[in-house]
Amino acid sequence: MAGKIIAGNFFQKNWILQKNQVIKKYWYMRLLVRGILIVIFFISSNFASGQGHNVLKFNRLLRLVESYYVDSVDTDQLTEVAIIKMLSELDPHSVYISKEDVDKMNEPLQGSFEGIGISFNILRDTLMVLQTIPGGPSEKVGLMAGDRIIYIDDELVAGIGLTNQDVFDRLRGEKGTRVTLKILRRDEKELLGFEIIRDKIPIYSLDASYMINERTGYVKLNRFSATSTTEFIEAVQGLKENNTVENLILDLRGNGGGYLKSAHEIADQFLPYGKMIVYTEGINNPKRDYLSTTEGVFEQGRVIILIDGSSASASEIVAGAVQDWDRGVIIGRRSFGKGLVQQPYLLTDGSMVRLTTAHYYTPSGRCIQKPYENGMADYREDLMNRIEHGELFSKDSITIIDSLKYKTLINQRIVYGGGGIIPDVFIPLDTASYYRYYNQLNRKSVVNQFVIDYVDTHRAELEQAYPDFKAFKESFTITDQMLEDLWAEGEKKDIERDEEAIKMLTEHAKRHLKAIVARDLWNSSEFYEIINADDEELIKAVDILSNVGKYTTILRENNQ
Repeated sequence: MAGKIIAGNFFQKNWILQKNQVIKKYWYMRLLVRGILIVIFFISSNFASGQGHNVLKFNRLLRLVESYYVDSVDTDQLTEVAIIKMLSELDPHSVYISKEDVDKMNEPLQGSFEGIGISFNILRDTLMVLQTIPGGPSEKVGLMAGDRIIYIDDELVAGIGLTNQDVFDRLRGEKGTRVTLKILRRDEKELLGFEIIRDKIPIYSLDASYMINERTGYVKLNRFSATSTTEFIEAVQGLKENNTVENLILDLRGNGGGYLKSAHEIADQFLPYGKMIVYTEGINNPKRDYLSTTEGVFEQGRVIILIDGSSASASEIVAGAVQDWDRGVIIGRRSFGKGLVQQPYLLTDGSMVRLTTAHYYTPSGRCIQKPYENGMADYREDLMNRIEHGELFSKDSITIIDSLKYKTLINQRIVYGGGGIIPDVFIPLDTASYYRYYNQLNRKSVVNQFVIDYVDTHRAELEQAYPDFKAFKESFTITDQMLEDLWAEGEKKDIERDEEAIKMLTEHAKRHLKAIVARDLWNSSEFYEIINADDEELIKAVDILSNVGKYTTILRENNQ
């Protein structure tokens, strides 16, 4: 109580003496932080567990602020800040999501949004259609790649500084609602008018699926959404239709996770009936086992999973299950290390919290959650710490915790908990310094804008010369003159030409540009089919799969 009185007196004196807006805000936040320390979530379970007095205490504080505070306050904002602060004291993954952001947050995991069904880019302050989504409302009415959208509902949107968010706000909307567009199309003298009825638009979690060689299929997932299992099964079945698929490479690099259910179902596709895939447990959540069920789509055949430092959560569940059952080889670099399970809870105003309710454990009993006891800043800087420690370049530099040593369930290989999935085959990060020049061109959108311009100008002749992707892949080339034009565009954006780098990255740049052209003409699967041709991890995976003895040896030896 004394502490509160002292703080209150000091608070009042400063207002009387200074009445400074900056000081006001400072003490306003001090008062808020003191309130935060007594907040426990306002849900009924708190009362049942004897914590109702904390809810009443916080409500009392809000009423006092409303009734007696020197300035007007926004209690809604106060409450939101308090919630955010409280959650930040728990763990790195318990978060608050405002009412406005709930729908946007859910879209990628639910697998759809409502809109007109286009991918777009803002080129020279003009909204340009890159692709229409197959079967979507824009394709149905005849909108085409390369069209410039000049008016939306009779409002001029060209040359006004349009942003991506502006486009979302205007083109997305409830299913069944109408939007009118006026577009400028190449070789058409007048604007063309379209009336489009918005509909459900799918968001795909599968980036690519194709045959790398006669016996090896490749599938890349970017997240684990509500539709991922169906997408994955259909992709593998599609590969099997016209091919003998003896090997499968599942690329989970950069996959930050998603639904535990989807991770369980996809891991299930590799394992026979009755095998533990993952289990979850928390103080308020009894142990729950997730076992493999009926026959999966790829229970037979060799499996390789690619991971990196951005492979997290659901990705680690799949990789951990495959590794623990000695079902396949994990290639790449140590994964992110997220072993916590979040449960979404809606609040009274439509906002939401994702609250960590349990840890998850791989079949061998590993919890791969990396430590966060040193604070959120240290947790978020983990990747930089890994770089400084050297572990992205040398397997010997990977931090392991001897006390968290486990064994795989078939071959008794050593694996570790406490910090992500350590791959069976380590591939160092490509740190060639000459890519910095090209990365600058990418970051300033020089590369993407260059390709958009090129495809827009040559679309008709490209479609005529390459009626299918196979012809494009075999015959299309990026010329030296195109590269010269690209470097020149970089100079216009104040990126100094780097002759030494250009000599070293010419082939890489040609491949990357060709891949982007393929994506703009077809889809992301074609992009990866081209770009992966010089991917070191993928090359290593194919090499291992081509040698049964090498693959088997890796699964029998202790490589950790």
